[in-house]
Amino acid sequence: MMTSKETILVLGLGNILLTDEAVGVRTVEKLESHPALPKSGVKTMDGGTMGISLMVNMEDADALIVVDAAVLNQHAGAVEVFEGEAMDHFLRTRGRSPHDIGLDDIMDGLRLREAVPHKRALVGIQPQDMTVGESLTPEVEAGVPIAVEAILSIIKDWNNV
Repeated sequence: MMTSKETILVLGLGNILLTDEAVGVRTVEKLESHPALPKSGVKTMDGGTMGISLMVNMEDADALIVVDAAVLNQHAGAVEVFEGEAMDHFLRTRGRSPHDIGLDDIMDGLRLREAVPHKRALVGIQPQDMTVGESLTPEVEAGVPIAVEAILSIIKDWNNV
């Protein structure tokens, strides 16, 4: 259970210029206006494509929820939650370019600093289109409210409400 002084950071990742790659950022934007979002103890952040510089914000959080586009091998807009060690396993086993700095690299940096939040989760949303574009595809847009509800459920569970 979280105490009243602890903070859950909800971090939306993605490039808002690449269609469905923006889903993490867009989901956090929707979450911010949701009436069920607690007024205290939760900090939301558009992490965009800030990479390793996000480590400072992540280190300061007592608990962490990351929202991002993720290859889940499901239909576009599908949402899957990975908590704790399941998050770590997913990040370590996903395919990616060896040239990019990913969330797994940032989490490894936190491990080196002994600052990985005990309570951590990844809310992954299956993208459809990662080309240049300023709007989510309709299929991925339909997954946003599902992801918001998943985030609210995690927060409720962690706050033991």
